[in-house]
Amino acid sequence: MKFLDLAKVYIRSGGGGAGCVSFRREKFIEYGGPDGGDGGKGGDVWAEAVEGLNTLIDFRYQQHFFAKSGQHGMGSQMTGKSADDVTLRIPVGTEILDEDEETVIADLTEVGQRVLLAKGGNGGWGNLHFKSSTNRSPRTANPGLEGVERTIWLRLKLIADAGLVGLPNAGKSTFLAAVSNARPKIADYPFTTLHPNLGVVGVDTYEFVMADIPGLIEGASEGRGLGDQFLGHVERSNVLLHLVDGTSQTVAEDARTILTELEAYSPVLMKKPRVTALNKIDALDDDEIAERRAELEAELGHPVMLMSGVARTGVTDVLRALWTQIEPSRAPAPADTPDGTWQP
Repeated sequence: MKFLDLAKVYIRSGGGGAGCVSFRREKFIEYGGPDGGDGGKGGDVWAEAVEGLNTLIDFRYQQHFFAKSGQHGMGSQMTGKSADDVTLRIPVGTEILDEDEETVIADLTEVGQRVLLAKGGNGGWGNLHFKSSTNRSPRTANPGLEGVERTIWLRLKLIADAGLVGLPNAGKSTFLAAVSNARPKIADYPFTTLHPNLGVVGVDTYEFVMADIPGLIEGASEGRGLGDQFLGHVERSNVLLHLVDGTSQTVAEDARTILTELEAYSPVLMKKPRVTALNKIDALDDDEIAERRAELEAELGHPVMLMSGVARTGVTDVLRALWTQIEPSRAPAPADTPDGTWQP
């Protein structure tokens, strides 16, 4: 299945049916009077977060979602049939944006959440509503209200507990493959990863979800390389794992490049808890490891862990460090007691 995390969609709710002008005409009925029914309501357009979806690829092939209009009213006081609603089934974690791509209409982060995107028009009144003591034979009926037409953007942000960031070929995909059942493409050239990958990671008796995104390069916030378009997929993470390629001759510069791009994308992302690991230590001797670790710690100002995704050295310690940051978010929500107070 192809991955797509941004889609433009055109929606339109249905218009209301028109009211009917009608008079009762039956044999032996002397005073028939008006009996025009109301028009039916137009269909609404909804969006609903559902299970089993992790891409917006369906919206590449269908971009128009138009609800039908309500049926017109009829004689004998018959109301027109209301039109069915139209529902966009979207993955959990999808943001719905207005046409400007900035105004957030809704952010659906839980299964079953629904939001009304376009309300259908109400049906018009038939002439029966206009009957009065001074107007016994009204020949007036209302047209139905028109539907709402708008353009929206759907932007998927995968929901993961931990996010992997680093330069291309820092070993992110290798690490994800080593600790989960995910099978991302792994090769020895930059930008092997072209779209985000998710994996369920287990450490000790705990499990959490990790997201691997394509590597960043200097100037990604300005559109270089694959740009920063995929950073939204780690925005919802509780912690970031920053992998630095230990075989690089400029580990401090590499680490600073990633931090600069994170800050340029979002200050919120920069403030997230972060675990930094020097990767590929299996290709280094003890002196090189010590030297590059010290260089990294001096640049970042916090401890740096050591690991090798290929040899699986230090991997468990890194996962435990990640779980330490994730665990507080797994605390049970406070319960609502009958007297209205909250308790843990």
